[in-house]
Amino acid sequence: MAYDFQNDSNLTQMRVALIHYWLVGMRGGEKVLESLCRMFPQADIYTHVIDPKRISSDLNRHPIYQTRVGRLPFARRLYQKYLPFMPRALEELDLSQYDLVISSEAGPAKGVIVPPDAAHLCYCHSPMRYIWDQYPVYNANAGFLARRMLPHVAHHMRQWDVSSASRVDRFVANSKIVSGRIKKYWRRGSSIVHPPVEVQKFAPSDNLGDFYLWVGNLAPYKRPDLAIDAFKRLDRPLVVIGGPDKTAARLAKSAGVKTTFLGEAKEDVVRQHMARCKALIFPGEEDFGIVPVEVMASGRPVIAFGRGGALDSVLDQRTGLFFYDQSVQGLIDAVERFESSHLMESAREACVSRAQAFSEPSFHKGIRANLAELV
Repeated sequence: MAYDFQNDSNLTQMRVALIHYWLVGMRGGEKVLESLCRMFPQADIYTHVIDPKRISSDLNRHPIYQTRVGRLPFARRLYQKYLPFMPRALEELDLSQYDLVISSEAGPAKGVIVPPDAAHLCYCHSPMRYIWDQYPVYNANAGFLARRMLPHVAHHMRQWDVSSASRVDRFVANSKIVSGRIKKYWRRGSSIVHPPVEVQKFAPSDNLGDFYLWVGNLAPYKRPDLAIDAFKRLDRPLVVIGGPDKTAARLAKSAGVKTTFLGEAKEDVVRQHMARCKALIFPGEEDFGIVPVEVMASGRPVIAFGRGGALDSVLDQRTGLFFYDQSVQGLIDAVERFESSHLMESAREACVSRAQAFSEPSFHKGIRANLAELV
C-alpha cells in the first residue's frame, strides 16, 4: 500500500474516492456517506445517478461524478430500472489517481476496479437485498413486466455480485446480520462498525403523547402493513410517518380510524413525534435500522421484531422489547406485554445512554481501525 493507514494524519493527505450506489435522497446510506465525507473532506464521490436538489449541502460540496447510467433517459426517476447497466458502468470508472477507495454498498457500488497499489474498503449496508434475501418479496410486489424480467436480471446480477466481491480488500458490515449475509452470499469475512447516528439532534420530552409511532420508507420488507393491521385490531392510536405518498394512500384504505398518516414529514416534526410517542413500532427485519437509535436518543423505547439490526441496538427489557412471531397477532401480543411492563415509564435514561454508543466518533474510530488492518 502507498500509505500507512495506522497514521491518522495521513488520512487527510490521501487521494480518496467514495463510491455510492445512487444519490437521489437522504436516507441511512447517504447519512453514512456524509459522515465519511467529514472524515475525508478531500474525497471525490462517484455514483450512478445524482439529484443535487435532493441531497445535503455537505455532499454537494464535494466533486460528484456520475457513471454513464446517469446519462440515460429519466435516470433520476428510473434509475432502478437501469440496474443491468450498472456493473459495466462501475468497471468503466477511471480510479487510477486514488490511493484509497471506499465503496458504500447496498446497490451496485463495490464492483469498481482500483489500481494495484490502492486500497479498497467496502462499507456494506447489505448485499443487494432485491437479488438475495428479499428477492421473493420484491418479485412478488413487482409489476407485470418486471416479474418476467427480474428472474433473468437477478440471475446475472448475482453472478457479477459474487465475482466482484473478490476485488475488495476488506469488508466492514453495519451489523451482525449483514456480516452474516456477506459470509453467506460472498463467502467473505467482515468486521462490524455500526453506522453513525446524529444522536445529538434528539432529546427526551416531558410531554408524552397517547400514540405509538412507525417511521420509515413504506417499503414492503419494513412491514408497515403489520403495524397498521395490528393497531386497527388493538384500536389504539398509531402515527405513520413516511412515503411514498401513493403507498401511504393505499395502506390508509385498510387502516383503523385511530391511525394517522403524516407522509414524508419535516425533521422537526419527526423528532417531536419520536420524543412524545409511547414507543416505536419496528416490525420489519432491517439491515441495521437508524430509526430505533434515534427514538432511543429521544428517550423512548422500541417494540421490535427480534431479527436483523435491531438486535444490535435495542436491549431487550431495558430499552424496549422483542417479539419473534412476525404476524399481526405477534405484534398485538408484544404491545400488550409492553403496556403491562415498566418500560413505558422507566426506560428513558437507559434509552438515552444506549443511543450514545452509536455516535459519529464511534463510527470514525471503527473505520480508522479497519483502515489500519489494510497495511
